[in-house]
Amino acid sequence: MPALATSADFAIDKAAGEPCPNLLPDFRCTIHASLRERGFPGCTAYDCFGAGQQVTQITFGGQDWRRSPGAAEQMFAVFPVMRQLHELLWYLAEARTLTPARALHGELGLAYEATERLTHESPDSLQDLDVAAHRHDVSELLLRTSELVRAAAGYRNVDRRGADLIGADLRRADLRGADLRGAYLVGADLSGADLCSADLIGADLRGADLRGADLAGSIFLSQTQVGAANGDASTTLPPLLSRPSHWTRQEPTR
Repeated sequence: MPALATSADFAIDKAAGEPCPNLLPDFRCTIHASLRERGFPGCTAYDCFGAGQQVTQITFGGQDWRRSPGAAEQMFAVFPVMRQLHELLWYLAEARTLTPARALHGELGLAYEATERLTHESPDSLQDLDVAAHRHDVSELLLRTSELVRAAAGYRNVDRRGADLIGADLRRADLRGADLRGAYLVGADLSGADLCSADLIGADLRGADLRGADLAGSIFLSQTQVGAANGDASTTLPPLLSRPSHWTRQEPTR
């Protein structure tokens, strides 16, 4: 269980490994239907990529930290490692579907298989895994994938990798094929922007205005990023991502 710090995303402070006070004995949330209204929008955007289920059902053979308190410390240590591995699997799976990167599909397949094997390691091995080194190697491969996809799209090369775009006015901006990896887009106005073939891996979209934005052709966008932003009925998304429920209360941008 990750730590929480009182902020715009979370209404409380909570240490890592400490149960959330809103957690029921059966692991359901007592305020799930009103998380945003109760000050927990960060919870609505969070996605473990299936790592939680993997840790409890496979790595620890169906144990949970309440019935097996002796395993709790190691379970909590393994979870963030597993989450990173599952996140990499998500990106690698998407990369293998991108036709412009077909020259890398073999390498991407091998990286996927290697990452998947790691998810089946023992708790001790996972706890000792240098996940940062593995992530670095996979990230380099994903970057090469991104470069091929964006080059094939034929748009002007907009390099905003890691850029500070907090609160930026990017209304109706032409960001087709842009490199926005790790960009800080917190609170940015991207309403009506065109992000076809834009690389959004790791971009911070918390509170960003995506009303009317075209993200259908963007690459490496996750459900977590979408859930942290604000959109409406006219926002287009990649087919594997779902429209967050809080978006339905937004009026389409004019």
